[in-house]
Amino acid sequence: MGKKADRKAKTLTLRAVQDCVDLTLDGRRRLDLSLKGITAVPKCVQKLFDMDELDLSRNLLRKIPDFIKHFVSITMLDLHSNYLEELPVSIGHLQALKALNLCNNRLTSLPSELGLLTNLHILYLGLNQLTALPGTIGNLKELQQLGLSDNLFTCVPSCLGKLKKLERLNLDRNPLLTQQMPGHKMAVAADSFCMVKESLLCEKCLDKCQTQKEKMENTEVFWN
Repeated sequence: MGKKADRKAKTLTLRAVQDCVDLTLDGRRRLDLSLKGITAVPKCVQKLFDMDELDLSRNLLRKIPDFIKHFVSITMLDLHSNYLEELPVSIGHLQALKALNLCNNRLTSLPSELGLLTNLHILYLGLNQLTALPGTIGNLKELQQLGLSDNLFTCVPSCLGKLKKLERLNLDRNPLLTQQMPGHKMAVAADSFCMVKESLLCEKCLDKCQTQKEKMENTEVFWN
């Protein structure tokens, strides 16, 4: 006797999707489809394109449909903890976005269109398989928080130097290359690698950072 047929993927009706709409404390319309066990975004979701926030986190999604481009008014999109391997270029249409969470997926690269989201304040990309960021990330002039922990970065992406408003950068647990001896580099897993805007630090923390900086500079002089 052959194997039992695979359990049919969960689907949601328009009525079921509408029942998932609620209001945030500040009166924003939020469509919460998290933890629904869905493997694909229901097509009927398109009828609710006027949402302010969309939560599709903690599902079984492998791709985001192209019709996501119709949600031009959403300011928050949560896609964390799915099985996404890529993002559609149409994500560049969501130019009202202020927060985008893509943590805990299977992303190996990002579309350059991500750089069109010029209103983004928060971008979380931790727990993926990224080795680089598209240079267009440097166009995100409003970005304040960027999470890149638990990826495969060997160096700090150079495009981040253009982000003048960036206050917090998390690169924890990446195989960053460090200069160990002249002409030699060694990959180490950085358990803790965070960058914080100087203006956010207290005087005690500033002194500590200055001390650490001087130690690093002295070490560099020693090797050179």
